[in-house]
Amino acid sequence: MRKQIVAGNWKMNNDLVQTEALLVNLKKQIQTSSAEVMVAPAFTNLYHAFESLKGSNIEVIAQNMHYAENGAFTGEISAGMLKSIGVNTVILGHSERREYFNETDEALAKKVDTALDHDMRIIFCFGEELADRKSGNEEMVVASQIKNALFHLPGWKFKDIILAYEPVWAIGTGETATPEQAQDMHAFIRKTLANQFGYDIANRVSILYGGSCKPNNAKELFTKPDVDGGLIGGASLNAEDFFAIVNAF
Repeated sequence: MRKQIVAGNWKMNNDLVQTEALLVNLKKQIQTSSAEVMVAPAFTNLYHAFESLKGSNIEVIAQNMHYAENGAFTGEISAGMLKSIGVNTVILGHSERREYFNETDEALAKKVDTALDHDMRIIFCFGEELADRKSGNEEMVVASQIKNALFHLPGWKFKDIILAYEPVWAIGTGETATPEQAQDMHAFIRKTLANQFGYDIANRVSILYGGSCKPNNAKELFTKPDVDGGLIGGASLNAEDFFAIVNAF
């Protein structure tokens, strides 16, 4: 059975005091859930968040990592560093990393390999831009991103991979993908996996929706058969909103 997952990506928000205040609120509100709940604070607050959430059912995850084990990569963070502070899951390939930091499929494939070598779980992000959707190329773009970064792996390694579909055109633009559009793409993604690895593996992989999931649309999105949860941006910075999304299951 696939896992239901709600992961909050805090991006470059919240200093230490703000982080602790949000964590306190989350611990009060999210005490039991049928879904796995994760939060990704800034790197500077990861260890504090890990310590603060001990004993809760909320996992602390990282927003990114480098593919190298160590070396002269100023400002970067390695998988070993994350593991050493108790972080076992990492977001890779987020649309903002691709757009603003020029992350390529080839670089992401190396990050994926490194994370898996360190026994980390991965939330792997991908998705099309507005021009791709308007031209009818959304499936080609999504399939290419998945294949280039993940299809060199043996199928059994997908037990540690969570997929997150991000329609880039629906993130912070005022545009919103309908639940039907989300389901159509999630079904296509699962079929793409099945064609490569078989339906047994494809049906075990959780696919999250990462395009402006909010309290007012989460329930309808999560009832779709191939939508297994959400990668939440802005709404994860508000404890009440995030709880409402978690509670949508």
